[in-house]
Amino acid sequence: MKRLIAPVLRTLIVTAVLLSLIGSLLGCGTTVSPVTTIVTGPATTVTVTPTQTAGVPATTVTVTPTQTAVAPSITTVTVSPTQTTTPKPVNPQLILATTTSTRDTGLLDVLIPMFQNQTGYQVKTVAVGSGAAIAMGQQGQADVLLVHMPDSELQLVQSGAGINRVLIMHNDFVIVGPASDPAGIKGMTDPVAAMKKIAMTQSLFVSRDDNSGTNGYELSLWAQLGNTYKGQNWYISTGQGMGATLIIASEKNGYTISDRGTYAAFQKSIASVLMVQNPAVMINPYHVIQVNPAKFSGINAAGAQAFSDFMVAPATQAVIGSYGLVTYGQALFIPDAGKTEASLGSK
Repeated sequence: MKRLIAPVLRTLIVTAVLLSLIGSLLGCGTTVSPVTTIVTGPATTVTVTPTQTAGVPATTVTVTPTQTAVAPSITTVTVSPTQTTTPKPVNPQLILATTTSTRDTGLLDVLIPMFQNQTGYQVKTVAVGSGAAIAMGQQGQADVLLVHMPDSELQLVQSGAGINRVLIMHNDFVIVGPASDPAGIKGMTDPVAAMKKIAMTQSLFVSRDDNSGTNGYELSLWAQLGNTYKGQNWYISTGQGMGATLIIASEKNGYTISDRGTYAAFQKSIASVLMVQNPAVMINPYHVIQVNPAKFSGINAAGAQAFSDFMVAPATQAVIGSYGLVTYGQALFIPDAGKTEASLGSK
């Protein structure tokens, strides 16, 4: 009997102590917060309602005794990110024959490293006049071309030496000259009429005379006047690229024809000023042409295709469209992937 009474008495004493403690806490305006501890055994909730005191509303306090839980075992999982590796080209060496304007503007300094990093190809760039670059393609001495000489490009494709001619971008030609403007052509928009005035006044004209795309455009203007004027004492041939020709024309106070991009790139370092422009008429389109592997052995056809795909890719076109904005205050080229030459007004 004593064994039964003892546990009951202990329970009553504990209950009384709890009631007394809760009552004092409530009287002091203290909030009793349940406490949860990681121990062993199931969780149990005991609801205790203290004796109501006059003026003090009845309060129900939930007391949650210590709770037991078995700490879970810890498992370490190492997750390695998936890595995508571009397959290494079977033949990583690629020869690109291109015009000097893509080099002189600095555009190739941006695009070639991008292409090499993305594809694993190593590009050997041969920057010459477009005519010379097309001749390399005609002889199978390059894998892919980036040029701006429409008539000669079409002849290359028609001969079967070039395939997959793709429009990449364009800018326009301009006539620049000394601030004194001895021929009186500043502000004109008709390039043929401007060249006629240069010839009539025998004002110094500096020609690339290098069978380039720019030289070809110059010759087309002279042809409309019925004379090339080559050999005249006021007509100077440099046989050099666009950048070098701009510098010579500036030093000699002569007129010359340039693509707008190269002129913009050199504008701050030369004295020549813009004289004649008409973007809707003096259009200068650039194309990529692959050299036909069926006609020449040893052509890196896969590399040429990869370069062509790269040049029309949206990311590359975005770079082309923004190139020059920060450094020169204007974009040097307009991206044209997916467009037709007819939409530009060119051939």
